Amino acid sequence: MDLAELDARIGQVRHQLKSLPEHQQLSDLQNRRAELDAKRRDARIVVDDLTREQKKSDQDVEQVKARRTRDQGKIDQGLVTNPKDLERLTHELESLERRINTLEDIELEIMEKVEEATASLTEYEEALATTDDEIALVVKARDEKSQVAQSELDTVTEQRGVEVFSIPGDLLALYDKIREKQGVGAAMLRARRCEGCQLTLNPSDLARITKTPADEVVRCEECSRILVRTDESGL
Repeated sequence: MDLAELDARIGQVRHQLKSLPEHQQLSDLQNRRAELDAKRRDARIVVDDLTREQKKSDQDVEQVKARRTRDQGKIDQGLVTNPKDLERLTHELESLERRINTLEDIELEIMEKVEEATASLTEYEEALATTDDEIALVVKARDEKSQVAQSELDTVTEQRGVEVFSIPGDLLALYDKIREKQGVGAAMLRARRCEGCQLTLNPSDLARITKTPADEVVRCEECSRILVRTDESGL
């Protein structure tokens, strides 16, 4: 029973290591981070595309303004003397002015989009940084708990290694075989009940066990575990 208790504790600690709440927390955080990172990448693409679009829009405005300046300079310097040419150039300047106004409106719209996209990108980057901080904290908590549990597991496993030396080889082999199938290889028989499966033995099984020598192995008919008899067995 000492060995069974050690094995039960080993099983408990191993289950504890596998079922630490931090494992699920990390999974959730990593999923959230993956989603945020995907959104961040998309936002970066939008910002880059809009930035290129804004640069082109700026160039378009500057080109039209340069043409307006050139044409206006011709008029101001008196380089155009023909009335028809002057009228044509004046109409062209009016057209260029309208074109500049249109392009500047487009430029302003793009600038607003860039500002909005940049704000979204910043939001995702900040959310990512916050999530990374949360992940770091959960990893630290997980590692600390795992270290404590692993230390206990090592201690109990070492105790088990000592305990098995006091058990005959054939009995230990039977115990381990049952333990692999049932999780627990032995159970107390207390008050005529197997504490492994929690079932009360029937009279015929109890009669058989009562007649069985104390040094002979008896097993529960229901769960097949080795039954350990004591003064509390009720035989």
